[in-house]
Amino acid sequence: MEKILDIIDLIAYDKGLDHQIVISIVKEGLIKIAQEEINPHRNYFVEEDSKERTLKLFYRLKVCADSEVLDEEQKARCIPLSAAKDIGDVNIGDEVDCELQLDSMSRGAINKLFLNLEYNLQRSIENQILQNFRSMVGKIVNGQVVGVDDSGNTFVEIESIRAILPQKNRIKGEQFKVGDTIRAILKFVSINKYGLQVELSRTTPKFLEELLAMEVPEIKDNEVIIHKSARIPGDRAKVAVYSNSARIDPIGCCVGVKGVRINAVSKELANENIDCVEYHSALEIFVAKALTPAQVLSVKIEEAQEGERKKAIVQIKSEQKSKAIGKNGVNIRLASMLCECDIELQEITESKPLENESASVEKIGIDALSSLFKS
Repeated sequence: MEKILDIIDLIAYDKGLDHQIVISIVKEGLIKIAQEEINPHRNYFVEEDSKERTLKLFYRLKVCADSEVLDEEQKARCIPLSAAKDIGDVNIGDEVDCELQLDSMSRGAINKLFLNLEYNLQRSIENQILQNFRSMVGKIVNGQVVGVDDSGNTFVEIESIRAILPQKNRIKGEQFKVGDTIRAILKFVSINKYGLQVELSRTTPKFLEELLAMEVPEIKDNEVIIHKSARIPGDRAKVAVYSNSARIDPIGCCVGVKGVRINAVSKELANENIDCVEYHSALEIFVAKALTPAQVLSVKIEEAQEGERKKAIVQIKSEQKSKAIGKNGVNIRLASMLCECDIELQEITESKPLENESASVEKIGIDALSSLFKS
């Protein structure tokens, strides 16, 4: 075991582990082997000898009277006074440390030690990788496609770890082949008997938000804040944004000059159409904005019972109804997800007065709604 500390330093460097982690593994391994091979009841401990660059294994005994009656476990932890006198000047109740020569261990014990060391090193590496990946959950990662199975699941290598992009987490119509470099959100990380399990996604709204943060410096600097986003992957998405600064246009920042920023995000999402809407704390106004490009006449919120979603009653002109609903109902579905409430459209004609309408009806739409919430 000569120069074992130097060997430990090399192992720690090679495996990318902290020096103290490897030392702890070796110490625990030595104690475990001593308990199995020598005596399971003894109090073993390991000390570092920095001068000789090695580890020394000891067991501690308590000095007892020669006449004291001891059971098997007590005998393993005690030494009679007469025997302890050979070690030094000791008294009953003192403790003495006895060193075990590691090179006197059997070949079988040494093999067990190395197997234990190998197993625990691997587990430590996996735990370290696990912690690193857990810190990246909800963030975008880059990887190279290394395989696609018959079910459409895509296997991606990220930092020597094989992650899986399930077909359900892939945007409809996307096709990947071996060698492609892709970006995805790191959705889930766990460890089981088969090793580290890493799941990716390109369909979660978080992926859209992280892509926007990469393209829009104002989001990264917290000058523009994403309140919430909703997606129908590969088809359309809505993002609610706002800014606490009056000098910043949150919609303009996200769209960019000639749409360059939002188009870059859309391209990554298989040309998904992305609508940016301005968030408002008043749910009535927020619902009206979320139904863009439709123009609404009024919004009334019905309070819900505990555990149920609120309901927004939206009055709208006949010609605006198709815009509010959108193709295959996409627009109203996204608005409902974005505002976290159910939306019911009430179609009216121009000649029909609005329910509970006041004498002054010149101000309609979002401007009218906004005026209700001004202080």
